[in-house]
Amino acid sequence: MHDAGLLLLRVGFALLMMPHGLAKLDRYMGSLNSGEPVKFMNFLGLGADASLLLTVFAELAAPFFLAIGFKSRWFAGIAAFCMAVAAFWAHRDDPLKEKEHALLYFIAFLVLALTGPGRYSLDALLHKNED
Repeated sequence: MHDAGLLLLRVGFALLMMPHGLAKLDRYMGSLNSGEPVKFMNFLGLGADASLLLTVFAELAAPFFLAIGFKSRWFAGIAAFCMAVAAFWAHRDDPLKEKEHALLYFIAFLVLALTGPGRYSLDALLHKNED
């Protein structure tokens, strides 16, 4: 049951995160098509474009790989970091109800980064012969 729980946590949260990444990718593409500058948080002086693209990676690509269970700890860590930035940086002055989703994703992805993907994952299949 432990591995089934990790599978549900991993796939469920990854699939729920991906539409957020798709929306941000659409936002970036719309900015490119319109010629308007990207409007997004400038995290650590990286610039709005780079910050948005890194967020797209963390909310779309990382959850995809997490859902299939490939390099799960790494990709869960990337997604957890992104959600920590969202909750504790971008929404730091917002009330709890405004940062609650980011915190829920942060906790789920952090748990997966710490526990790993479980037996029902591509990681387990690829490393089966190492045991």
